[in-house]
Amino acid sequence: MTAAGDKREQDVPGPESNPRLGLTGFASGTPASALAPLAPGERDLLDQAVDLLGGLRLAVLTGAGLSTDSGIPDYRGPQSVPRNPMTYQQFVGDEALRRRYWARNHVGWRHLRRADPNAGHAAVAKLEQRGLLSGLITQNVDRLHSAAGSVNVIDLHGTFDRVVCLQCASTFARSRIAEILEDLNPGYLERESDAGDVAPDADADVDDTEDFVMAPCPVCGGMLKPDFVYFGENVPKDRVADAYAMVDAAGALLVAGSSLTVMSGLRFVRHAVKAGKPAVIINRGWTRGDDLATLKIEAGVSEALTYLAERLPEVPRA
Repeated sequence: MTAAGDKREQDVPGPESNPRLGLTGFASGTPASALAPLAPGERDLLDQAVDLLGGLRLAVLTGAGLSTDSGIPDYRGPQSVPRNPMTYQQFVGDEALRRRYWARNHVGWRHLRRADPNAGHAAVAKLEQRGLLSGLITQNVDRLHSAAGSVNVIDLHGTFDRVVCLQCASTFARSRIAEILEDLNPGYLERESDAGDVAPDADADVDDTEDFVMAPCPVCGGMLKPDFVYFGENVPKDRVADAYAMVDAAGALLVAGSSLTVMSGLRFVRHAVKAGKPAVIINRGWTRGDDLATLKIEAGVSEALTYLAERLPEVPRA
């Protein structure tokens, strides 16, 4: 154990009116067992993408739409459930809301950690292994890119498997905090095992939260928060700078499964376009970047990425 104020990681591996109040808005589902066939029009657009992107090293930006085939619903897709995300200010300023969040997260954590990478995650890893990427920026907190084998990953909004103390800045593995919460709330998981909807931050549909006991920081006793970016928080500046550098080092930007509704992702499309680089967006439904895109492809994200990973040519060595 370290003294209070030590910022080193601690065991980190490599009354509510809206019942859906959560953070980012994860529901358990059944991952797709196989890739769906592409329609002729989708293949035509993807062939255009191959021609446009061929020979260029890519920066890839991914969003929640990539993880739907892993059973994690997205936020704004055609089938998504409306969400009212909790803000950072609500989390730190309202003890009842904070207790409610931790109770629901305690249940939802078990669902989220069981999600597996899908073919889309595997395709992005393949693109990296083939040397076609300058890097990967993901808006997702589910860590599925890393689980699929991607190495050069910027987790733009943080990760669901870490917890940070807002007082001493120590970080902890979420699994360790789960053990502490189980000790503080014996039998709670068994009582709430039939939770329904689970949101992408592991926020489960649980109502019995008033007596839930929150865990204090094991180092200093301070307030714990999942180590990802809440609404009302800013992405750390150094992380943003690293992501811009990935785009600068690439010849084109490929966006997959993001509506680009929030500026944290849209700014990279704007940056690429301003630099004269092609921007290809793969997403079912409207995105905020459609007017900026060199090419927009409405297709299944896993299917489209798999197609590109198999057909994009090698990048010539400098």
